[in-house]
Amino acid sequence: MGEIEAGRVFGDQGPVPGALAQSGLAPGGVEGQGGGTEFTPVELLLAAIGGCTAIDVDLVTSRRAEPDSFRVDVQAAKVNDAQGHRLTDIVVTFKVAFPDSDGGQAAREVLPNIVRQSHDRLCTVSRTVEIGTPVTTRIE
Repeated sequence: MGEIEAGRVFGDQGPVPGALAQSGLAPGGVEGQGGGTEFTPVELLLAAIGGCTAIDVDLVTSRRAEPDSFRVDVQAAKVNDAQGHRLTDIVVTFKVAFPDSDGGQAAREVLPNIVRQSHDRLCTVSRTVEIGTPVTTRIE
């Protein structure tokens, strides 16, 4: 199962607004070679899904309170069957904690709604994957 995680970037002065760090849990260079630190194309796809929805969620919740922690895990099963190589069962998990304050409470309350909105209509990357878009190849 492929995995990727994305989290907030924290600098010397606290969180860096809108900045996300992404790290592959199984970096391997070009897929199948192993040993490298570059993302594989599959890891990049998972990172794009996680990063896109994380930005939506972070933008809305951080208007109410900066999170104490903000992590998004994306997991998928890679299969090879009659339809070819592909991912199935993509799961995006948010692990977010907010301070014990009025703003933190407001952020916790809006969290389920913005996660749903990001999934259902805002995140271009996951919407494209979930709905399915034809890919055309050309040689010029």
